[in-house]
Formats: sequence, structure tokens, C-alpha cells
Amino acid sequence: MNYRPINAILALAIILPAELSAIEVPDSTSCLLEEVVVTTHKQANDIIPAQILSGDELRKLNSNSVADALRYFSGVQIKDYGGVGGIKTVNIRSMGTNHTGVVYDGVELGNAQNGQIDLGQFSLDNIETISLYNGQKSEILQPAKDFGSAGSIYMRTRLPKFESGETYHARGTIRTGSFDLINPSALVELKLSSRVNASLSAEWINSSGKYKFRYRRVNPAGELAYDTTAVRQNGDINATRIELNINGSFRTGNWNLKAYNYNSERGVPGAIVNNVWRRGERIWDTNSFAQGRYTGYFGKLTTLNNLKYAFYRTHYVNNDDKQIKIDNLYRQKEIYFSSANEYELFSWWKVSLSYDFMWNDLNADMYGFARPDRFSNFISGATAINLSRFRLQASALGTFIHDRLRGQQSPEDKKVFTPAVFASFNPLRNKEISIRAFYKKSFRMPTFNDLYYADMGNSKLNPEHVTQYNAGFLYDHNAVGLLSAARISIDAYYNRVKDKIVAYPKGQQFRWTMLNLGIVDIKGIDVSAIITLRPLKDLLLTGRVQYTFQRAIDVTNPADNYYRDQIPYIPEHSGSAVFNAAWRGWGLNYSWIYVGERYNQQENIRYNYTQPWYTSDLSVSKDFRFGKVSLRGLLEINNLFSQDYDVIINYPMPKRNYRFTLTVEI
Repeated sequence: MNYRPINAILALAIILPAELSAIEVPDSTSCLLEEVVVTTHKQANDIIPAQILSGDELRKLNSNSVADALRYFSGVQIKDYGGVGGIKTVNIRSMGTNHTGVVYDGVELGNAQNGQIDLGQFSLDNIETISLYNGQKSEILQPAKDFGSAGSIYMRTRLPKFESGETYHARGTIRTGSFDLINPSALVELKLSSRVNASLSAEWINSSGKYKFRYRRVNPAGELAYDTTAVRQNGDINATRIELNINGSFRTGNWNLKAYNYNSERGVPGAIVNNVWRRGERIWDTNSFAQGRYTGYFGKLTTLNNLKYAFYRTHYVNNDDKQIKIDNLYRQKEIYFSSANEYELFSWWKVSLSYDFMWNDLNADMYGFARPDRFSNFISGATAINLSRFRLQASALGTFIHDRLRGQQSPEDKKVFTPAVFASFNPLRNKEISIRAFYKKSFRMPTFNDLYYADMGNSKLNPEHVTQYNAGFLYDHNAVGLLSAARISIDAYYNRVKDKIVAYPKGQQFRWTMLNLGIVDIKGIDVSAIITLRPLKDLLLTGRVQYTFQRAIDVTNPADNYYRDQIPYIPEHSGSAVFNAAWRGWGLNYSWIYVGERYNQQENIRYNYTQPWYTSDLSVSKDFRFGKVSLRGLLEINNLFSQDYDVIINYPMPKRNYRFTLTVEI
């Protein structure tokens, strides 16, 4: 085994603090403000513009978690298993959850065990911006691993900004409502010096998760099998989140240190099948990580370095009397280091070189568990050309994976090369109109569960490959007057997923094994439009509309009954609409989400048909100010018309429910 990457990480951890302390640091306020301005400005010139929710717009949505907010982006499918504590995962353009990178303050979140990132664990209380990029982020200064995702979600926490004479900010929030919800949170921001500031965010959420739902099923002949109303059980949650950020800046760069801890105990409500309403499954999660980020500017050279250690503990228990008793404990560890370097050859031409190293380890108290660990090396090269009206970005990523099993022969190493090309053109001088296109190859490694799970894993699995093609149009207008802003974006895309990893039943005992079987063709159109009107001085009206058409079909084998059928849970039509009105401290927000008909199994037959659903959410808010104290009250009515619907079949969602939030900020 080669220990050089780990030695390099340890050396960096020792040397970097000493180097930073030796550099002269000017006033931090101007440096931090400058960083925010650059980020905002670059968004207008992105080769592939992101879908963004930020600031007041994000806070006005009827959303409690990041997953709730992502429902308003086009091309996104959310798998929501119901309730306050239900698991929530995201899928971009039908390529699968594992192809979506989730980046938190510049460092990608990981889960080597199953590849799933539960976005329900991340609150919006300290999130300033959520961005969604198809393909990859439109800049070449980024970690090598970020070039590998088919789509990425970037979450950025609030960055403290202090006016002259201010040394602290404090905010307290209490949220209560249906499902016996109690959800207090607090945020404290401190100006430690002219160069350094810190923020501490903490949150507690407790809920019984009980809600009424209607359970109605029709047999294959179209006759009503049963129709009843019941109460959702075993959906309770008790969770805490605490997060510390320390930010600093100096003449040649800035840095950030983050410590994060999430603890939860929750029930697993399970599917409602065979008239079973109560489950005996429970999960305890402990997710902790510490990460550091340093950006340095040295003339034409910019360097970006990340270092992270993460520990994940999952305790799963199943005490159901009618099932086999299970009590398993899983532990994951992760070490991650990245160094990205960008050099400006000319004012219009930049190049970058990035290297990432990641080590993952999984252990469990199961008999015969393989105890795998994984060494991943990522090397990327990229270039960006930015002319007056034409922009081009190209990148190439090499990924090298070595898995090691305790007491067993290690599988073959994986080596994958994935290129990408992005281009954008402005036909008009004012750059209000842009035409863009991209081509990209990406892949996802099989997870530890796919490869090594007892009686199920297949260590011979190949990586799952995706090829993406995209062509789009953007109109972006900003002005002073009645029409403050208008933005219309249209994208047509084609994705092809090869060697899709599926679970397949095999053997007399119906044990499942993982195989490379699937080929999926995905064709779609994403449309989004945002318009902002100011008919009166104090009245601001904003409308946002999203629509997605997708035809995602299985083209694996013409002999299959489901050949060229729509893949499970992908609707052909989906969309959302948000209307917001703000007047003299009052806010009115209405949001509508629609998901068309789908099929819950591979065959598109009547028995597997899942009805379309839609929900309407309404909220009213009022802002008050008493000297330096700001007060905000928010009343939300979710699922206004009390629709009965399932996002995932047999996982019923709540009917009409309420939430009240009171926020005090100093």
C-alpha cells in the first residue's frame, strides 16, 4: 500500500496553520464583501447557468429542509418517504440519486455505504443559497471530484457581515405546528477581530410524526378493494444539529473551518401493505465531520485546498414480531483531501489542475462482513476561454479506485476517464440572450452495499456510466421600472445510462443479487421562468414557473416485457409555480407543485399505475422592527386542499397541515 497521500495530508495539516499565521492580514470586512460580489457577478456569465434559490426568496418558500426547497427546481425528482423524519433523496434528470453530487460549503458530502445523501438532515435555518447545476459547476477552479458528478447541488451557509460598530448578531427561531412539532433553532455570529469571524448554529427537532391519511386501493379489475382512513405510525423523530464555522481573510486569500454534528433517533414508518400499519424499525444516526478550506490568490495563480474527516454511525433495529429480528451497527470513516490550482495564461484564457484523494472505510457487527475500505484518487485538468461573446470550458477527469477487503482477495482496480465540453454564445452585445450546449461523460462507482453486502453484493460490478448532451437558451433581463427582472431558460437534453446497476432476484430463497443489466435512454426538456414586477414603490411581485418533460425508457433487452417502458417513478410531466407578494413588511406566498402519472414498477401496466398528484401551499408573514431588534412571524398552510397522495407508493404523505414560525434577530 502507498501511504504517500496520507502523509501529504498530515503534512498539510501541520504546515498550513503555521503558514497562515505568518501572513499579514488586512481588514476582513472588505475582503468578505468582495467575495460575495464576485460570486453574484459570475452567475450572470456562467456557461451553464445554475438554478438558484437564495436570500429572501428561499426563506419565503414553505420549506423546512433543503429537500423541500429543491422541489421548485426543474428536472429534479424528490423521493420523499413521508413525514417530518422521512428520508428524502434527490435525483436529477432521471440519472439516479448516486449521480448527484451534494456539496456543502465547497466540500462534497459522501456516503460510501449506499451512496444516498438524506437531504432532510439539512435545515434551511443557516443556509443562504442553494444552487443546482446540470453537468457541472461553470468554473474550472474546483476539486477534481466535483468534475465527476452528472449534476450537482451546492449549499452555502450564511456568511457573517458586520456593519461599522457591530460585533455580534443573534437569531432565535421557534417553529411549531402539526405532527406535535417542536423545532427551536439559534444562530450566533461573532466578530472576533477585524480579520476573523465565527458563527454557531444549533437546532433541535422533535415530532411524533403522526398524521391522518386515506388509504384507498383498487384491484387490477378496477374494483375498489378497500378505502379507509388511518393514522401514520412510527414516523417520530428526535434530532439535534450543531454547526460551527470560523471564517478568516488576509491579503492573499481567505479560509474557513467547519465542524458539524447531527444526531437523530427516528422510527421507520415503512410501507403500508397487507393492512400492516405499524412497524418495529428504528434508526439512530450520528453524522459528524470537520473540514477546512483555504483559497489563496498569488497574482495569476489561484489555489483552493480542502481537508475533511468524517465519521458516520448508523444503528438499525427491527423488532417486528412477524419478521427476523435485526440489530446492526454500521460505522463509516472518511478522509478527504483536495488541491485545485488555476493559472491565468491570458485575461481570456485560464487552465487548472486538480488532485483529490479519498479514503473510505466501512465496518459492521454482522457475521462475515467484508469490512471494505476504498482508496480513491482523482486527477483533473481543465481549461476555460472567455471571449467577448463566446465562452468555452473543457475538462478531463481520471478516476482510480482500489478496494481492499479484510481476509479476502481484493477486487480488480477501477480506472475511468471522463471528458466534458461546455460552450456558450451571446448573439447580442447586451448579453441578455445566450445559447449554450454541453457534452459530458460521467460515472458512479458501485457502493459498498452494491458490492459487498452479504447474500446480495456482487464484487464484479462495473461502474455505471452516463453520457449527457444538452442544448439550451437563456434570456436574462434586468431593469429599473415596472419590469424589474425577467429570466426565461429552456434546455433540451439527452442522457444515456449504461451498465445500470439493478437488484435482481435469484435462487429458490429469492435472495437478491446486484447486476449490470440496464441501459436507459432519457430525453427531456426543462423550462423555467422568473419575473419580478414593481407596480408600486412598496409593492413587489415575483412569479416563478418550472416545467419538465421527460421520457426515460429502459432499452436493455427487446425481449423484456418492459422494453421501452418509462422507468419507475419518473413522470413525463411535472412542474411547479410560485407567486410571492411583498408590501410594507407583509409577505404572501403561494406555491403549487405537480407531478404527473408514473409507474411504480418496470412494466407500464395498469396494476403498476400511480396517479398524478399536486399540492398547494400558502404562507403569510409579517416583519416588525423595534430599534435593533427584528421580529418575523410566519404562518404556513401546507397541502392547502388536503390532497391524498403518495410520492413513493404505499408511503402516504400528510394531508393539510400547519406550521407557525417566530424569529427574533438582533
